[in-house]
Amino acid sequence: MQTVLLKVLGSALSALGAYGVYKLFKFVYGELTSSLRYLPGPKSSSWIYGNFREIFDAENSVLHEQWVKEYGPTIKYRGLFGVTRLYTTDPKALNHILMHTDVYQKPEMTRHALGRVLGEGVLIVEGEKHRRQRKIMNPAFGPIQVRDLTEIFVQKAIQLRDVWAAETAKEGSARIDVLSWLSRMTLDVIGLAGFNYMFDALVGEPNELNQAFSTIFQASTKFEVFPLLQAFFPPFRLIKTQRDRQTEAAREVMTRIGNQLLKSSKEAVVQAEKDHVNGLQSRNLLSLLVKANTAANIPDYQRLSDDDVLAQVPTFLGAGHETTSTGTTWALFALTQSPEVQKKLREELFAVPTDTPTMDELNALPYLDAVVRETMRVHAPVPSTVRVAVADDVLPLSVPLTDLKGVTQQSVPIKKGQLFIVPIVAMNRLVSVWGEDAFEFKPERWQSPPEAASVVPGIWSNMMTFLGGPRACIGWRFSIVEMKALLFTLVRSFEFELAVPSEEIGKISSVVQRPILKNDKEAGNVMPLIIKPYQRE
Repeated sequence: MQTVLLKVLGSALSALGAYGVYKLFKFVYGELTSSLRYLPGPKSSSWIYGNFREIFDAENSVLHEQWVKEYGPTIKYRGLFGVTRLYTTDPKALNHILMHTDVYQKPEMTRHALGRVLGEGVLIVEGEKHRRQRKIMNPAFGPIQVRDLTEIFVQKAIQLRDVWAAETAKEGSARIDVLSWLSRMTLDVIGLAGFNYMFDALVGEPNELNQAFSTIFQASTKFEVFPLLQAFFPPFRLIKTQRDRQTEAAREVMTRIGNQLLKSSKEAVVQAEKDHVNGLQSRNLLSLLVKANTAANIPDYQRLSDDDVLAQVPTFLGAGHETTSTGTTWALFALTQSPEVQKKLREELFAVPTDTPTMDELNALPYLDAVVRETMRVHAPVPSTVRVAVADDVLPLSVPLTDLKGVTQQSVPIKKGQLFIVPIVAMNRLVSVWGEDAFEFKPERWQSPPEAASVVPGIWSNMMTFLGGPRACIGWRFSIVEMKALLFTLVRSFEFELAVPSEEIGKISSVVQRPILKNDKEAGNVMPLIIKPYQRE
């Protein structure tokens, strides 16, 4: 028996060794023949880590922005084991990447990392499967549907207001981790608006789903090598870390609750059709998805399977929960740093004679709109994303580059397998587009947006926050209106101050960029603010 086990182990090690040799040969050959080998860019600081460690140690996008300033808008740098990555802020190149989704897709390592959290939903799948999912899902996220859901956004914002009011009533003010509370509020919203499900995260103890998402999205404050090895080398995924086991447990929770939600949604749709009812309960996202998927005008081959529909549940929860809470957290932070903006916004909000505005009333407030736009420009929740070329291509440039041999290039030849970083925050803060004050929070800039922004290939407001092209964020309207409802309710009710010096607040990304305390990273993701009730004169 022992001999057999030794033979099996020997075979496994031999296979792993052969795989390693193959990957090494493929990498060396690819680098020696790379069409990017003469592109400008920073020197690699390590043959193992490339430039990864310095990127991790810097605040999101800042180092990339320094490189662009030094080397130009289209550069290369090194990833793990020296793999070349292409980075560009050239709008023509980015538009080409975002529009040609059959050539530029999420790399396998990214799909693996996100898939462990979100499953095989619309954010993960590619090609025809993505187009089929997107076609069925699009109707659930239209302006009419989001208008119907605004009542839920406002209702939950008022509930959060009342919770904070109770906290401040004790001593006249309170120190509150607004990220934690906003995350609970947006979980409640996506529960009701997404599935007609009461999570009640704003009351009582956190439930198991809330705890699962907190575990998954808690950003690591330390540079870790093994997760990178798992991402780049699939055999390492067979070795389960504590983090892997926690993620798997969280996925089991999401799958179990997702099955319950799908079953309830199907039953609700059937019952609503029998009763000829089209009330709010039957207009949640999952019910709309189920209805669209069973519509008579959808051919059978285009319908989603139950597994495909179920895969959207963690997508709704993850994308609809974390990005809005994080974006609103950064909005409140920005308001603490600009008291005059906070005051001006509050004055506009009090001009509305109701505590329960509609979507149209929220969208009619120009300064609220400007504050939201500026927040999502400077503090975009997702700082960047990644793509890989699945076929050879030529990347067009609007700004020619001069390579290391002195040759001017109007385009860049791309080989299959080439990795790209798609910058979001860096594009949103591009000095050539937004001016010398691009890094500053100034809502007034939206009174007359720069004409240069018109070339940025974003689906919303000439920004990259929700990306662009066929894979642009499907829920961008939902997120923006929910954020407006939150700010409308909270800024009318409270004054906000930062509870720590502003230089102590940092950003760290685990899909979304969340705040940390630089001098207390063990505290995790937090945003401590001092809030006190606003006394209207």
